[in-house]
Amino acid sequence: MTEHYRAAVIGGGIVGCSVLYGLVERGWADSILLERRELTSGSTWHAAGNATYFGPYPAMTRLAVESIATYLAAEAVTGQSVGFRQTGSLRLATTPAERSAYEAMIQTYEDLGIPFSVVTAAEAAGEHPLINTKGVLGAARTPTDGHVDSSGATLALAKAARLSGGTISTRDPVRALERGPAGWRIISEKDDIIAEHIVLAASFWTRELASSIGLQLPLYAVQHHEIITGEVEELTGQPAELPIIRDPSASANIRQEGSGLLCGVYDQHPEFWGVDGIPPGFGEELLPPDLDRLMPELERVIHRLPAFGRAGVKRVNNGPICYTPDGCPLLGPASSIEGVWLACGFTIGIGTGGGAGRLLAHWMATGEPPYDIPAVYPSRFPGQISQRATLEQIRATYARGYRMD
Repeated sequence: MTEHYRAAVIGGGIVGCSVLYGLVERGWADSILLERRELTSGSTWHAAGNATYFGPYPAMTRLAVESIATYLAAEAVTGQSVGFRQTGSLRLATTPAERSAYEAMIQTYEDLGIPFSVVTAAEAAGEHPLINTKGVLGAARTPTDGHVDSSGATLALAKAARLSGGTISTRDPVRALERGPAGWRIISEKDDIIAEHIVLAASFWTRELASSIGLQLPLYAVQHHEIITGEVEELTGQPAELPIIRDPSASANIRQEGSGLLCGVYDQHPEFWGVDGIPPGFGEELLPPDLDRLMPELERVIHRLPAFGRAGVKRVNNGPICYTPDGCPLLGPASSIEGVWLACGFTIGIGTGGGAGRLLAHWMATGEPPYDIPAVYPSRFPGQISQRATLEQIRATYARGYRMD
């Protein structure tokens, strides 16, 4: 029997679950989420969970602010812990231009009601005693952000959506999408569904899904490494977890992980994955690590935090994450195909996924986004971009890391 829904969200990562939660909050309880495996199976399960308030665009900053609020709201409704740890963050300035850019953001944060300040190198070291401040000109300080448990946050969103009437079907891969007179027909492993709207939120599978309905998206997966160290002696006996560090000069983020450190690295020579198609059986897997390629960045990390080098490598996670040419997600309607919405291409899915789901749900329910954020609109890529040009632009964007040039 064919089931009818107002909206069908395809993809059960943090973004898809956030969209479903946002839709049912706005009265669209007749919405369903379809996930090919289990919730968090894409890039969510291996994400570091960093949730910062820092963003180079004011509107993107609002997405980040609303993400943390959304996770905490879902936790309050469901009792499912999102594992939020309010450690605060320090984004270092190693050039005068970076420090000036941070100072220019002060008014944005004041308008949003988020604690934010630009501190000296000495003040940064006072909060994070492991930092070597040589070459540091200051830091942007956001003391009330931190990190969440990626899986816990996703499950809280899913549970909150279910409690409000939303439907979630796992182990239910989508086989085909067809446009019909009554809406979109979705043929999945378990069901035959008709939906007025479909949301493509399937991470690095989205390009292939979109291609099947004639929509070409500039979206590819990049291999991203996270290194977890052994025990750091200096962290023993710390009264509180140290702030997260983001260092543009090292193209890396570093945070405390138990008694060790976790470092996400943006190397200068990124490798793509699944360019010619995602392997059909790919699930909750990691890719073979390649630390040799990361050595220039890791040497800069060790310069900034010598304790990182002394602790030794305990584990390396290399997982695929989505990128668009400019590093911003595709969020909004696919203007060329009626009833299709995009929520994909998130390089920082945990950091902005909660706010993105809320924004898209508002847009779908009311016909307008709650605020203007052209940096994420799919319409910014009006024509088809060649694969070669897309990969070149993604490579340059990824290699830029945290630099603001």
